[in-house]
Amino acid sequence: MFAKIRAVWALVELSISIPITIALMYLFNTHHRRIRKTWAKLQSFFLGYTLIQKGTVDPEAKLLVMNHQSLLDIVAMEALHPADPCWVAKKEIENIPVFGHIMHPPKMISIDRSDRRSMVKLLKLAKERIEEGRVIAIFPEGTRGKGESLLKFQEGAKALAEKLNLKVQPAIITGTRRILDSQHFEARSGTVRITFLETIDPSADANWYENLRFAMEKALADELANPSSHR
Repeated sequence: MFAKIRAVWALVELSISIPITIALMYLFNTHHRRIRKTWAKLQSFFLGYTLIQKGTVDPEAKLLVMNHQSLLDIVAMEALHPADPCWVAKKEIENIPVFGHIMHPPKMISIDRSDRRSMVKLLKLAKERIEEGRVIAIFPEGTRGKGESLLKFQEGAKALAEKLNLKVQPAIITGTRRILDSQHFEARSGTVRITFLETIDPSADANWYENLRFAMEKALADELANPSSHR
């Protein structure tokens, strides 16, 4: 019951703070990263979780790939990453009334999976964002999983890395689904851990995408085997 009450509080808080954040980004667009980061850091206070980083962010890696299990994945990474992540998201997010505007001021990338030209658009916009000093952030699974293992990887991240010759840094996020579980409408306090793994250079390994998934799967299993990683 308490988890349901916390979920109501989370829903109310996010329903208020996200539109305010969007409005501030429209008003002060040159400071959109600072606004997003401040909002994201405040969520650990409002939602009652602790954020812990393991590993080091590689400044040379321009493509960041992560597992996905909760909306909180994005919030936690926004709070922690030192660069300005440009998120790749499905177009349905952009189409959500009011909240979909979170994509526009910071020039995130939305992709229509039913459009065959979406990959061309993704490559063009990603190249532009990287030239602006951004880091492209993507969930290779393409959708949320249960957090216990990785889903099948889609081809978007692979194409981005190979076509644009990007170094790739994988990261494993644990604890977010337990803290904010929208599927079961539950919320709890706890710890979110983001583990940054070694950067991969696709040009040095023909099987890099398969090896990337294997490394992430192993790191996820190791994190979940340690109870402190998701409490």
